[in-house]
Amino acid sequence: MQVEAALSRRSTGKQPQQNGGGSMQDSIISLLLSFGVSAVAAPIIIPALRRLKVGQTVRSDGPESHLKKNGTPTMGGVIFLLGIAAVSLLFFSKYTAIIPVVFLTLCFGLIGFLDDFIKVVLKRSTGLRAWQKFSLQLAVTALFAWFLIKFEGVTLDMYIPFVGRMVDPGFLGIPLLFFVVIGTDTGANFTDGLDGLASSVTAVMAVFFAVAALLFGGEGGTGVALASAAVLGGLMAFLIFNAYPAKVFMGDTGALALGGFVAAAAYMLHLQFYLLIVAVIYVIEVLSVMLQVSYFKLTHGKRIFKMAPIHHHFEKCGWSETQVVTVFTIVTILACVTALLLLL
Repeated sequence: MQVEAALSRRSTGKQPQQNGGGSMQDSIISLLLSFGVSAVAAPIIIPALRRLKVGQTVRSDGPESHLKKNGTPTMGGVIFLLGIAAVSLLFFSKYTAIIPVVFLTLCFGLIGFLDDFIKVVLKRSTGLRAWQKFSLQLAVTALFAWFLIKFEGVTLDMYIPFVGRMVDPGFLGIPLLFFVVIGTDTGANFTDGLDGLASSVTAVMAVFFAVAALLFGGEGGTGVALASAAVLGGLMAFLIFNAYPAKVFMGDTGALALGGFVAAAAYMLHLQFYLLIVAVIYVIEVLSVMLQVSYFKLTHGKRIFKMAPIHHHFEKCGWSETQVVTVFTIVTILACVTALLLLL
């Protein structure tokens, strides 16, 4: 990478080097290919999900406006995962740095698919048991860390804003990686609760990672840029069908995959600390659930929010679904612009 090297060039009066026109061109191809594959796949997959009766069961204690969503096809994350997979097949031999990002994205997507399949096809409401899901996440994260360090030679150093240098977390590096990856995945899962919310928020983050990779990622950053462009293209196509009123939900299949992408891209670019800024909505969603549950237990039934995750609290306060999605997306845009300014 890297950010530190780019900053070093800047401190000597040289501008951060671009990865060349070829990487930009390939990134555009990646976006268009993923969009095209996902856009073509959606009209085929959505009716198939309906025929399989793979419908979402809406919480009865949630906002009343959500009750009409009962039966809307879920597991739609498969749509944009096909686009991402197509891009990886085209470019993985040329840009090996795309492999860890796509690996974590698709493997977490597979965990989500198993969870969705058990819930909506096998009709077991709990899906994967908590220990089963967590064990699978641990195993996939361990493989990601091994591949990252062993084959890509990526250290676990992280760039710290304001300090202006890379910091080696030392013996905390591996435990921190597990915490960040699984925490980010959980945040993405909690964010997926309104039509187009997780899709819109993560699409903005994909733009951030693509830009950061092209500016500061060096040769290896091109792979991250391609993966980010693929996620962006796939989500753009998916949003055609997922924006309010949604014709399909991504389910855990898509939500866990998106969390995997965000965490992997951050680690490849040494920007894991920046997830506190870039993925601020993920962070807020997780904290709202943690605070709600803890306060409920400590006070024997009292609540901080009208409903958690926090996007439902705003709905209970009278915000429309589209208003919540718009505001959360704007917050993410501002957060990503702030993160880029801290990098420049």
